[in-house]
Amino acid sequence: MSKEMIEALDALEQEKGVKKAVVIDALEQALASAYKRNYNQAQNVEVTFDQDKGDIHVFAVKEVTEEVFDSRLEVSLKEALTINRAYEIGDEIRFEVTPKNFGRIAAQTAKQVIMQRVREAERSIVYDEYSQYEEEIMTGVVERRDNKFIYVNLGKIEAVLGKQDQMPNEHYEAHDRIKVFVTKVENTTKGPQVFVSRTNPGLVKRLFEQEVPEIFDGVVEIAGIAREAGDRTKIAVRSTNDAVDPVGTTVGPKGARVQAVVNELSGENMDVVQWEEDPVDYIANALNPAQVIAVQFNDEDNDRSCTVIVPDYQLSLAIGKKGQNARLAAKLTGYKIDIKPESEVEFVDDDELAAEDEALQEETAPVAADAETDAQAADTPAADTPASADDNAAADASDTPEA
Repeated sequence: MSKEMIEALDALEQEKGVKKAVVIDALEQALASAYKRNYNQAQNVEVTFDQDKGDIHVFAVKEVTEEVFDSRLEVSLKEALTINRAYEIGDEIRFEVTPKNFGRIAAQTAKQVIMQRVREAERSIVYDEYSQYEEEIMTGVVERRDNKFIYVNLGKIEAVLGKQDQMPNEHYEAHDRIKVFVTKVENTTKGPQVFVSRTNPGLVKRLFEQEVPEIFDGVVEIAGIAREAGDRTKIAVRSTNDAVDPVGTTVGPKGARVQAVVNELSGENMDVVQWEEDPVDYIANALNPAQVIAVQFNDEDNDRSCTVIVPDYQLSLAIGKKGQNARLAAKLTGYKIDIKPESEVEFVDDDELAAEDEALQEETAPVAADAETDAQAADTPAADTPASADDNAAADASDTPEA
């Protein structure tokens, strides 16, 4: 070893980012392993590397004992005292046993172990670098594909894009630059493995954060996302500032902001709705662009279900193509939504109202009869009423002829 080795370690640290201390530690362990294997030495061997001169020293570590049973591991107290009178039983003494010629086999073994440790260090660096990008957007270049994956070059590593993470309306060719959402980073025995997606709802969220500064700053918050990748997405937004319109801010001037996201997702439709604390208003907004007349909740059910009433001519719009609009609204709000036209609901409501009116009339009929009897008694003439004694005397006096 020489100073050239130190220069090589410095270059390795600068070019590949592998710290010199990591390589030196690997070098010392490799040389210790090579020494034990080639010189049949015990396991009490230490190797030190001089970072200034590039020299390597091999030491055998022996314990001071009263009686020596294995000279490779132990040294007598008498011999230890000749070296230094301060040694006591139980102390350890390091004896240099560096061979004059390590040998070609030992050097080759050391090289193999060093390369392995260098690769492990590089893998650790790559894993630490890319693990911080979990649930973030990265831009990569499509390199190749096989029956299971599309491989995307992210710089220092090749990420995999599975079939379930590929958008059905996109076709990926080599050298295409695409934005992907990092779903998971694993440190496997073969090295770091990065999994990316184009269908994850998180991709929509990150794209809006890039296009809308208010979302990135937290003035406008994304309350929920329901997505069917490649076709349509509903996104609910709310504002932390009453002076800021969350929907208008997200859509942007003339729809420029939302159109940028649509273009990045190859024409995927975007419905931006306003989140409301009142579930009635939130469900009505979620069914946009359909008009909602009323929302009736099924209180008896514990599965958060409701019935939404819409005008007859907007029934198909509310349900959407193959039920997509209603399905996305249910996913966005967390309610099971049953959509009914206004005509059916009115027919049911008229019958119920008629039955309620009839029952009410039956209950109030006896009360009305009593009131009528009282009114008739009040209208009875005075002649039918018994007269008092004073009234009779007055009547007799009026009937007597004048003298």
